[in-house]
Amino acid sequence: MKRLLSLSVALCIMLGYQTEARAERPVTEGAKVGEWTMDFDAAKKLAKEKNLPILMNFTGSDWCGWCKLMDKNVFSTEEWKTYATQNVVTVYIDFPKDKTLVPTKLVERNEVLSKKFKVGGYPTYILLASDGEKQIGQLGASRTATPESFIQDLQKKVDFQKKVAKLPPGPKAEYDKVMTDVEALEKEMQAWLETKPKKNEENNKKFASFKERRKACDKEIADLIEKQK
Repeated sequence: MKRLLSLSVALCIMLGYQTEARAERPVTEGAKVGEWTMDFDAAKKLAKEKNLPILMNFTGSDWCGWCKLMDKNVFSTEEWKTYATQNVVTVYIDFPKDKTLVPTKLVERNEVLSKKFKVGGYPTYILLASDGEKQIGQLGASRTATPESFIQDLQKKVDFQKKVAKLPPGPKAEYDKVMTDVEALEKEMQAWLETKPKKNEENNKKFASFKERRKACDKEIADLIEKQK
């Protein structure tokens, strides 16, 4: 009996990865609310029909440690699945080492999407409006992330966008102007970072200046929304 028990324990250890909590593998065609799909076109169509946001998961599913951690701690849980099936269309953009995990026809498209949304590492979670084009937020991984904390962060961005959509013409024009400034600032900062500036006092001040300018834009937007209450 002890020998059988020992063999069972050993087998569980060797095959532990099979019982490890993980998000379900995505489908490659079609889309359903809250279920991971690689079919971005189907996801956009569904999001528009249901008037729901799209969460794009840029991941390296079979090698990225942070991706696996988020799968285990957030996306494999019943709390996330319950929320997702009612609130968001989920798209899986994978860059695995095992090339059989992604259909050949989607490999180039994934690269295009990665460049379009300026993905610099994995995992990166891009939140889009229901039109499948407008980016309304970005989220990242965290060692302490839980379904509750991730859902809360995501929902804050969705709720904020709903408030923006309700802005009267005047405040909406002001918001659009600030967002244009934000986009210009981000492009300027990205171009500067691509020069690989050395770490010195001058560049530290320049980086701090970028952060302060962005902070000022964020405050201006927050004040604009607050005035509408």
